[in-house]
Amino acid sequence: MTFAYSDKVKDLQKRVTAFMDEHVYPAEAVFAAEMDAARKAGNPWQATKIVEELKQKARAEGLWNLFLPESELGAGLTNLEYAPLCEIMGRSSIGPESFNCSAPDTGNMETIVRYGSEAHKEQWLKPLLAGEIRSGFAMTEPDVASSDATNIQARIERDGDHYVINGQKWWTSGANDPRCKILIFMGKTDPDNGNRHRQQSMILVPMDTPGVTVLRHLPVFGYDDAPHGHAEVRFENVRVPASNILLGEGRGFEIAQGRLGPGRIHHCMRLIGKAERALEKMCRRSLKRVAFGKAVADQGVTRERIANARIMIDQARFLVLNAAHMMDTVGNKAAAKEIAMIKVVAPNMACQVIDWAIQAHGAAGVSEDFGLAQAYASSRTLRLADGPDEVHRNAIAKLELSRYIER
Repeated sequence: MTFAYSDKVKDLQKRVTAFMDEHVYPAEAVFAAEMDAARKAGNPWQATKIVEELKQKARAEGLWNLFLPESELGAGLTNLEYAPLCEIMGRSSIGPESFNCSAPDTGNMETIVRYGSEAHKEQWLKPLLAGEIRSGFAMTEPDVASSDATNIQARIERDGDHYVINGQKWWTSGANDPRCKILIFMGKTDPDNGNRHRQQSMILVPMDTPGVTVLRHLPVFGYDDAPHGHAEVRFENVRVPASNILLGEGRGFEIAQGRLGPGRIHHCMRLIGKAERALEKMCRRSLKRVAFGKAVADQGVTRERIANARIMIDQARFLVLNAAHMMDTVGNKAAAKEIAMIKVVAPNMACQVIDWAIQAHGAAGVSEDFGLAQAYASSRTLRLADGPDEVHRNAIAKLELSRYIER
């Protein structure tokens, strides 16, 4: 498999790269200044003017909703075709949203496309695709080890024409954001079902439903990740129409596999872009700085790290492209091992490359001046988000061992 890019993808690569160079990278300092002013004013949880302007420009240039394979609502790209574009966007923390290709919205939109009713698509998918609203995904809970999703305790109980929801979630990305209008919530509809993977369901919960309370925002290594961020949310006797259920009761795990596959691979694509930019900064910095009579780039340890970083990034990229190819050709379920592999490899690779870049910058690397500290924090978090390394390694090992079990 050569993973050669088509002329269509090459053209989009050039256009997305040009947009990043002309608009997104220069906007990073403007975004930071807007957020600093908002924090000083006491409310960082609001849309920034600069990102909204970027979204308008990207949409005007036709660089919008480039994900959504197998749907006429997207750009008509496969996962394999989208991968190099997502990588370019991932080079900047404000890149993905500028193209309406940011988490958790991409995963939520793909979920509604796959499993939502026509009414769901009309009410929620259309404004999400238009970038008019944002969304959140409420799965992880503070009181149980959510790495095993069968532990989830939140309840979704039928009451006539409604479901009543009770529970507490955290790390619900986006719930702090006033643009976040809809959550996809996972909870138990049938806790006594003998099949632990048929106990859970997913349901759409509008943020303004009575009983939905955002308790606090959750910083990541001290970063608030505003204006979207992550939140702890209480659901107390929250009533939503029965029609808000996705696919039907007991189908939560089935939906999770369909949703988390694309979500995981998108994270990994962005991580490759983040690592590429860290390596670029590392090279530029080490060529300019002199220590012990010669450029840092001429120090043996620096060259070894640069070489290893290039090897690790390219290895991760090929694994991502292979997983994307598998998803396109045999489906997300059959590509489970390949998706799990990249979910382990990409965050670990990014953490190591960014760590080396920080080291090459010296004390400056842990400051806010070069963006490496925040890049490391977000990359380290992705060794937990969408399943920790240990769970993915266990799944990979089980699939590998199954080849040798006598039947």
